[in-house]
Amino acid sequence: MSSEVYKERRDRLISYMEKEGVRIGLVTSPTNVAYLTGFACNPHERFLALALDGANRATKLFVPLLDAMAAEEAAPGLAIVPISDVDDAYELLGGQMPATGVASIGVEKGTVSLAKAERLQAVYPGAGFADLEQAILDMRIVKSADEIGRIQRAVDIVEGVMGHAVSQVRVGMTELALAAEIERKMRALGADRPAFETIVLTGARTALPHGVPGQHEIRHGDFLLIDIGVQAGGYCSDITRTFVVGEASEAQRAIYDAVLAANEAGIEASAAGVPVSAVDAAARETIEKAGFGPLFTHRVGHGFGMDIHEQPSMSGANGTLLAPGMVFTVEPGVYDSVVGGVRIEDDVYIQDNGTAGVLTRYPKQLTVIAVEDL
Repeated sequence: MSSEVYKERRDRLISYMEKEGVRIGLVTSPTNVAYLTGFACNPHERFLALALDGANRATKLFVPLLDAMAAEEAAPGLAIVPISDVDDAYELLGGQMPATGVASIGVEKGTVSLAKAERLQAVYPGAGFADLEQAILDMRIVKSADEIGRIQRAVDIVEGVMGHAVSQVRVGMTELALAAEIERKMRALGADRPAFETIVLTGARTALPHGVPGQHEIRHGDFLLIDIGVQAGGYCSDITRTFVVGEASEAQRAIYDAVLAANEAGIEASAAGVPVSAVDAAARETIEKAGFGPLFTHRVGHGFGMDIHEQPSMSGANGTLLAPGMVFTVEPGVYDSVVGGVRIEDDVYIQDNGTAGVLTRYPKQLTVIAVEDL
């Protein structure tokens, strides 16, 4: 993205600060820093912050010294303040952004620890804290066409990975072995990294919505659930498909059909002006009518973008109205501890005309994988 895009985002945040009477803003979440500057890094325990002065609309990016060159390349024209490993970051902050006239400091309240808040209070004595986090999240919830294009690239990669994963399935293969092959293929196809911990589950373990792959072997007649995502170009993708290995039972087909119908109902309900809760309700009512209501134990989905979980939270309690540019998952599931679990997840966005577009295209009809033994 161009430097003008990042400057426009910073200007919007400073305008919000001016409206709220916030003199100094400090953004420390690495994802939010990247969103506002184009500079992405993992500072680990080191200090990283975008400081904004609402009085003169000035901004400075405080970065670890070892990342200063990368920051200058990623954020041309932005004032970079490097911090060595022997510097006191908060003393540098106070010197660069003086405390005179500062009555309110804007921070991401969900990100800043109590220890960091106490250090900030020492730099700006008497100043109170205001929250900037929701203002930034409100900006991030609506994606530009460029951002949606980046998400589509991440989706294209992960769908290639899903197809490869299915081709590698063998009876006797462990969940971990398949997960390892999946993550190898992610990078081979151009992903920067997995967007989250890869989920590969088989048999009754597919009833664990966020189960962790282990040494459990794939067996004939098992459900096989694969929930994967990649990050590419700073944006994420997220897809889940559930397969049957060898031969499907009637009980498995009944669960699968209910979840597929719920997935399609949730997507069909998605449109501009529709509350998020209506999407959850459409999927949930479909599963309830099929007799599996108590086995659908989570919200229907979540927003995503630079992070794998963003707003909007696609829950039955969320009255937020969907709007063009919002990107989210629709991923109903039924989890039976005996038969196993099914989840089908698609990546959806609201188009400029108000209708839902589906970014994921990997087949959703029940696939029975014909496999050989190891």
